[in-house]
Amino acid sequence: MTITIDGVQGLKDRVGEHLGYSEWHEVTQEQVNSFADATGDHQWIHVDVARAKAGPFGAPIAHGYLTLSLMPALLAEILRVSKVAMAVNYGLDKLRFPAPVPVGSKVRAGVTLDRADDVAGGVQVVLNTTFEIEGGGKPVCVAEVLFRYYT
Repeated sequence: MTITIDGVQGLKDRVGEHLGYSEWHEVTQEQVNSFADATGDHQWIHVDVARAKAGPFGAPIAHGYLTLSLMPALLAEILRVSKVAMAVNYGLDKLRFPAPVPVGSKVRAGVTLDRADDVAGGVQVVLNTTFEIEGGGKPVCVAEVLFRYYT
């Protein structure tokens, strides 16, 4: 369920809160292959299904950066910020991929609003984002994602 936060002050008022979870989304071999084509990363653990099944993960796995690239779509299922003129992805402070994402897994993201700091014309927020796979024991991606919201 998407929550709506009204403007810069609304973001500041929600610091420290867990904002929710996205829906579950299946990671397909087609997505992995397309990502490999887009990035030039055709490592066999991602794109060679037969070899990957015999490899260390027992199946092909998604690229870590593919998992991270799901952030905008998954975040849109969690959070909407109204009463701002513009939002921009400002980058990352920390990023880790603690566990693999086997192709066919379902992934979701959970977000906590960690900080909201004033910047010229708006606010910079730090979203502590944890990606997990359905039935998984530990996160598959943990990131401090920075967004700037301008009034």
